[in-house]
Amino acid sequence: MKGYIHSIESFGSSDGPGIRFIVFMRGCAMRCRYCHNADTWVMRASDYPAGITLAGGERITVPNPDCFFPENLLHDDIRESDDILDQAERYRNYWGERGGITVSGGEPMLQMDFVTDLFRKAHDRGINTCLDTSGQPFRETDEMIERTDKLLEDTDLVMLDIKHIDPEKHMFLTGQPNDNILSFARHLDTINKRVWIRHVLVPGITDNDADLMRLRQFLDTLSNIERIDVLPYHTMGIYKWKSLGMPYSLKDTSPPSADRVERAKEILGVSRFI
Repeated sequence: MKGYIHSIESFGSSDGPGIRFIVFMRGCAMRCRYCHNADTWVMRASDYPAGITLAGGERITVPNPDCFFPENLLHDDIRESDDILDQAERYRNYWGERGGITVSGGEPMLQMDFVTDLFRKAHDRGINTCLDTSGQPFRETDEMIERTDKLLEDTDLVMLDIKHIDPEKHMFLTGQPNDNILSFARHLDTINKRVWIRHVLVPGITDNDADLMRLRQFLDTLSNIERIDVLPYHTMGIYKWKSLGMPYSLKDTSPPSADRVERAKEILGVSRFI
């Protein structure tokens, strides 16, 4: 089984329990205005130059001739699952009892069959697995539920990034609806899969107290959440947007203050999981 890989990080400390070997997949249907991995959106090099519709509806072509990281964009890195696991095991001594492999993106569920194969073989080797996803590809169809449950059989932890609880604001922020994402969250609860929730706090977009309270009320209906992380918005990915010739709509948005982050944590009940 082969997958389209964007990049690999051998020593991640904030992408799941312990020290993680992180595989970043290519391909994503979300167009988050703050995305710091916009260079993962298109899955195959053959899709370039790619027509991209941004969250606001603007359609552009990327990459531009001045793109300074063509090695990640214009050449496919197609890897076999066994090859990735062989590479990961070189770092196994650093993982300790809690570490393992995290698959992120992009959106890993767009390459679900590959990740399913990777995680099954990882479990055969006694390797802990973590899925970092927005849940966007999920649909409540028999086929999708069957494929999803097959993946989740060998997934030890799901890190679910809920962008926004309000449907219209979610569409503004990401260019995609959120009903299927919330359905995915409910499905994870139904099968009692371990979940860590992530929520990026963007001033003026995702930090409204009323919206945070709505998100808290939704999360309170789920019984499988082990942790909630509030991630302050940052601007570290702007250089990628610039190199791709894409307009960055949040260029005038500053990271949230420490007080605002603490307020969001208070509303979401982060202290319940500490």
